[in-house]
Amino acid sequence: MTTPSDQPPLTVLIAADTYPPHINGAAQFSYRLAKGMTGRGHDVHVLACRADNGASFTEFRSEATVHRLRSHGVWTHEYFRICFPWEIKKEISLLFDRVKPDVVHIQSHYMIGEHVLYEAVKRGVRIVATNHFMPENLNPFLPFPQWFKDIIGKISWKDMGKVMGQADVVTTPTPLAAKAMHQHAFLRKVLPLSNGIDSSAYELQPGEVIEPHPSPTVLFVGRLAEEKHVDVLINAVAKTPAELNVHLEIVGGGEVRGALEAEAERLGLGERVKFLGLASDEDLREAYITADLFCMPGTAELQSLVTLEAMSASTPVLLADAMALPHLVRDGENGYLFTPNDSDDLAEKITRILTLPAADRAAMGKASRRLVEPHSIEGTLQTFEDLYRGAKFEDKVL
Repeated sequence: MTTPSDQPPLTVLIAADTYPPHINGAAQFSYRLAKGMTGRGHDVHVLACRADNGASFTEFRSEATVHRLRSHGVWTHEYFRICFPWEIKKEISLLFDRVKPDVVHIQSHYMIGEHVLYEAVKRGVRIVATNHFMPENLNPFLPFPQWFKDIIGKISWKDMGKVMGQADVVTTPTPLAAKAMHQHAFLRKVLPLSNGIDSSAYELQPGEVIEPHPSPTVLFVGRLAEEKHVDVLINAVAKTPAELNVHLEIVGGGEVRGALEAEAERLGLGERVKFLGLASDEDLREAYITADLFCMPGTAELQSLVTLEAMSASTPVLLADAMALPHLVRDGENGYLFTPNDSDDLAEKITRILTLPAADRAAMGKASRRLVEPHSIEGTLQTFEDLYRGAKFEDKVL
């Protein structure tokens, strides 16, 4: 199904519990969705928490009109914010009165997404719900014993089913995530729909020259959090042959950066591991292009946009054999999977790829670029627009 060009633009309300300046995959997806829908001529509004203390306000950004709600910090996370229902429910109702959305698109079943959905149900507004999150992602930030975290996880899955089960359409980035939502949230119909990537943005342009690294370099991009297991990657680099002189670039910030820096120093990797912090889009693109190998050791990835970005730059990948990451690797063709948390296995596969002839590594990179093609952002945006306009789940064959 495609949208006829003579159909009127829509007023779209995106409810995002995490949004820039937050740095994570769900926030990036919401930003790209807003930007893409605005580019397609729709009137886009984003409802998100504000990133600091203070009253709610509205800001007019290039990608959308962004309405920021009063929020509160939590001591277990450096930037995560929570909104109290009694502070935001009335504001959500007033926003519906003012904006009059044709469709709402919630990005989680927590806080903002939950109460936007309830308001939309009350008013008969069409609802699309996308889940980027597994309840287990919260575990590193819950200061409780594992048995209690397991109880919280079961309650969260149940709540996901209760909330998202009221949406007209439910999506998630990968078939694996859809299966988990079937099994644990008892959602009968979940449409696997890639977050999408503008792969051409990471290609070398005609006449463009970017100098390669003098030493073979592995790249990690992402939030420095426990579930990313960047410590496993640092230990693996330490176990590669000294004569190979493997370097590691780490892009991103997060709560475990200090511990990771200390680990690199303890292993004598001070000169070979660079913590680059948060990077601009231009610097990040260059990091992908110049890397000899991209590694994602995380074990809680629902899709991993950064892996798709690296693949778009024709970079071989080494990914943990966990969650949705196996969908992005054809073993031996564009890279390898490795056993999660096993630095020996990871070190062996880093060495295997970085000792290949240059032509073989280039072929792996080209395979990555080819495999990322089905994740076109334009295809994703078209599908969501179709769903916004009333396409049924059965109409979308992916």
